[in-house]
Amino acid sequence: MEIGRLLTPMVTPFDDEGQVDYEQARRLARALLDSGSDGLVIAATTGEGPTLTNDEKLKLFAAVKEAVNGRAAVIAGTGTNNTAASIELSQETERIGVDGLLLTVPYYNKPTQDGLYRHFEAIARATRLPCILYNIPSRTGVNMTAETTLRLSRMPNIVGIKESSGDLVQIARIIDDAGDDFRLWSGDDALTLPILAIGGYGVIAVVSHLAGVQLHRIIDDYLAGRTADAASGHRRLLPLMQTLMTAASNPAPVKYALNQVGFRVGAPRLPLVEPEGDAAERIMAEVRRSRIDLAVAV
Repeated sequence: MEIGRLLTPMVTPFDDEGQVDYEQARRLARALLDSGSDGLVIAATTGEGPTLTNDEKLKLFAAVKEAVNGRAAVIAGTGTNNTAASIELSQETERIGVDGLLLTVPYYNKPTQDGLYRHFEAIARATRLPCILYNIPSRTGVNMTAETTLRLSRMPNIVGIKESSGDLVQIARIIDDAGDDFRLWSGDDALTLPILAIGGYGVIAVVSHLAGVQLHRIIDDYLAGRTADAASGHRRLLPLMQTLMTAASNPAPVKYALNQVGFRVGAPRLPLVEPEGDAAERIMAEVRRSRIDLAVAV
């Protein structure tokens, strides 16, 4: 299965009682593919993976895989800060038939670079699925260096990285020195075009919940050499990108926006809460100024 250039880390819909709404997840998965996404990442940061049980994750992976029905890649967020637990969940997930795994840098325990290498090596060796690494030091407390990423890129089923360090020098080094089959996706919506410009493959984007067609057009324009059009489109989306990431902790802003435009996904689970007051108004002011690509569920 081709993983694709534009992946959406799908929010997890909850019902009014705070339980996972699997049917709405199926609807959302299909709607995202209809509005520009090449593939989906399930139960990662934006999908509130830290507050989902393993049983909920496995049911969610299966529901989305069934809903997608072979149209696009389904990437499961199975990486945690516990190597043994990550291996167990990854192996259970493989049996469901997903197309790949997203493995985040371990958070809170702050391993060394050698610890990071051995953590990811152990998970990759325990599965046959393609693995995408995820470096996001603002959340994990540790940056995985280019050197460590390049070491890991030599493993046959570690196929790429979602880079959210914001360090374009580090990102360029990875792109320059990794093999041609190793792909780098931007993990920061606002750096989509700059990372494409230095050789990145694509983006795993929050804003594509609402503006997937427009974001894919930016990628397509850049790859076709229409750089002025790509730059114009990127500048046009930047205010919405930034609002979704700064009005409150992700995914609270994008879930709020989806609810308000009519695609019900429920409130986030504690410890996250819905935006209120100025934050809520800031989100909706930007949404009202933007063109929304997602078809509203009925």
